[in-house]
Amino acid sequence: MKNCVIASTSTLYGSTPLTYLKETLLELYNDVDEILFIPYARPGGISHDEYTHKISEIFKKLNKKITGIHKYDNPIDALTQAKGLYTGGGNTFLLVDQLYRYDLIEVLKNKILSGTPYLGTSAGSNITGLTMQTTNDMPIIYPPNFKTLGILPFNINAHYLDPDPNSTHKGETRETRIKEFHKLNPQPVVGLREGSWLRVKNNEIILGGNLSARIFEQNTSPYEVAAESSLTTLN
Repeated sequence: MKNCVIASTSTLYGSTPLTYLKETLLELYNDVDEILFIPYARPGGISHDEYTHKISEIFKKLNKKITGIHKYDNPIDALTQAKGLYTGGGNTFLLVDQLYRYDLIEVLKNKILSGTPYLGTSAGSNITGLTMQTTNDMPIIYPPNFKTLGILPFNINAHYLDPDPNSTHKGETRETRIKEFHKLNPQPVVGLREGSWLRVKNNEIILGGNLSARIFEQNTSPYEVAAESSLTTLN
């Protein structure tokens, strides 16, 4: 039993954070008044307190209370007792490192599998895949393991960008990087564009938003799936 929103980003260009997901979040957290926030990814290096405060101000507009997991002496107990969960974006390496160091990986996975409403954005979405190896983030710290929650039967590439035919940049594209990944790893990768999310209910996975997603499978040409398509059988 899973109940998740797995989004490419928290913020769309020209809008305030999570605005584009408002109706989806009201449905996700319909029966939840207080949400445990996991701020370990620390975007831009901000503190846990600062990050949690920013998220708290956003969720006040939804009449939801946010509490940071870092405020608890025992984060395992905090996670075990949580009625709703949100893992924010930032650096995926740092997020995964902290989850392992506090022994939270299996606890978080079990909470999600038990049906606790879960929102992930960016790094918080990357960790729902089989591994974190398709993140775009810099390896600022070396986590004990690249294996993540495995809530999804594939990997996520959040903030997926299509190649710009007018760009003079000659470096690797996102598609090139994912092809490199598939030289050594078999699992599919879903490129989630900004404004897209996955709505996971039980074993059903539906692509939300107005954009298609780019699907990468080993030894197969990349292809597009339209918004509102099912990704349930992708594995």
